[in-house]
Amino acid sequence: MKKWLILLTLTVFTIVIAACGQDQGASSAAGGANGAGGGESEAPVAEELTITHQLGETKVTKNPAKVVVFDFGILDSLDELGVEVAGVPQANIPPYLSKFEDAKYENVGSLKEPDFEKINSIKPDLIIISGRQQEAYDELQKIGPTIYLGVDTSRYMDSFKENMHTLGQIFDKDAEVEQKLADIEESIKALNEKATASGKNALIILANEGKISAYGPGSRFGILHDVFGFEAVDSSIEVSTHGKDISNEYIVEQNPDYLFVVDRGAVVTTGSGESSAQQTVENELVKTTNAYKEGHIVYLNPNYWYLSGGGLLSVSEMVKEVEAAIE
Repeated sequence: MKKWLILLTLTVFTIVIAACGQDQGASSAAGGANGAGGGESEAPVAEELTITHQLGETKVTKNPAKVVVFDFGILDSLDELGVEVAGVPQANIPPYLSKFEDAKYENVGSLKEPDFEKINSIKPDLIIISGRQQEAYDELQKIGPTIYLGVDTSRYMDSFKENMHTLGQIFDKDAEVEQKLADIEESIKALNEKATASGKNALIILANEGKISAYGPGSRFGILHDVFGFEAVDSSIEVSTHGKDISNEYIVEQNPDYLFVVDRGAVVTTGSGESSAQQTVENELVKTTNAYKEGHIVYLNPNYWYLSGGGLLSVSEMVKEVEAAIE
């Protein structure tokens, strides 16, 4: 009888211990899911990056959800990388980015005049600007994390690649950026070899409502010489945003083998994208130059060269345009 009672007691004790063990395991699992206190589950902590740029340092959350972009080169890069944005300046959207005119994208003003109220209503996780918005940096920084990703034309390719790597880091697109940059560098190498082998020099000008400005190495259009390989017909042009005011006589005096023309009026005044500079440029004086005689006056697409530039798509298209012009 005593043995039976002992066995019964041991059996009950074993069952109780097993049950306690199960409860403890369930409690531990719940604690792992809900936190130490077993309360509400905690949202994963977003990774924060510190981005160093020309205007300072900005803390940015990785893979930001709401992005406002003011630079069209950066916009075409994000589009190439499959990254969506929340707001863009729709006033001067180039045709190749016309999808961003859709109402699903907030219109955040113009390139020179951001709509601070609209931007604030978006509550952006990231704002990306370049030179045209530089003066608004402090105000935009009050609204949301703001970074400057304009291209430094004195070191165009290094600056361009740094900007693209920054995008890759922020949006977790490093591999895609590396591949696209490799493709662009390969096409540039082929163009440079072709331009160098031609032995021809070049002059690049900006035509603007009857006025003409020339640009040399290190300038906003200096990529033609510094990267693409064309010898500058005049290497003494001072680097400036607006270029050197020139006359038709200057073009005749320099007598370039190639004359590349960026027509500002086609995108800013007419908005048509069609060149309105031909009558200004191809006058009786300029017709005496080698460039005209050899059919080497080339009208570049101002949407890539003037409005955007510095983007994965725009730089690629700039390379294609210049290569197509070389015989």
